[in-house]
Amino acid sequence: MNAEALLYCDTHEWVFVTDEDGQQIATVGISAFAVEQLTDLVYMELPTVGAAVTGGEEFGEVESVKAVSALYSPVSGTVIEVNEGLPDNLDILNSDPYSAGWIMKVKVDGALPANLLDYDAYQRQCGESG
Repeated sequence: MNAEALLYCDTHEWVFVTDEDGQQIATVGISAFAVEQLTDLVYMELPTVGAAVTGGEEFGEVESVKAVSALYSPVSGTVIEVNEGLPDNLDILNSDPYSAGWIMKVKVDGALPANLLDYDAYQRQCGESG
C-alpha cells in the first residue's frame, strides 16, 4: 500500500479502508515512523478474530528492547482477520510496514472517526514530535 493513501491515528497506527460488498473493511498497521522510534521489536500481541474493537481504544501491544507500547484501533468494529505470521517475523515491520506488515482487518461498524489524519497532517505531527 502507498503510505500517502492511508489515514493515521495520532498514536501512529495506520488504516486503509476498502468497500467489499457494501461493507467497509479496514486494514490496520503501525507506521514506519513508529517502528523506527521503537527499534528492535521483540514481541507483538495480536487481537483475536471475532473480537470487538473500539476506535481510540487499545487492541494489543508491541514490545521493543526499549519499551512496551499499546496499539490503538483507528476504527470500531469486529476483527475478521489477523496477520498470524507477524509476531514470529517482526522484521517485516522494518521492511514493509504498509503492506506485508498489516496487523488486523476489521469489519467497520459505523462511520470512520473524524480525528484520523491524512498523510500530510501525519507527517507534520511526526516532524513536531520526532
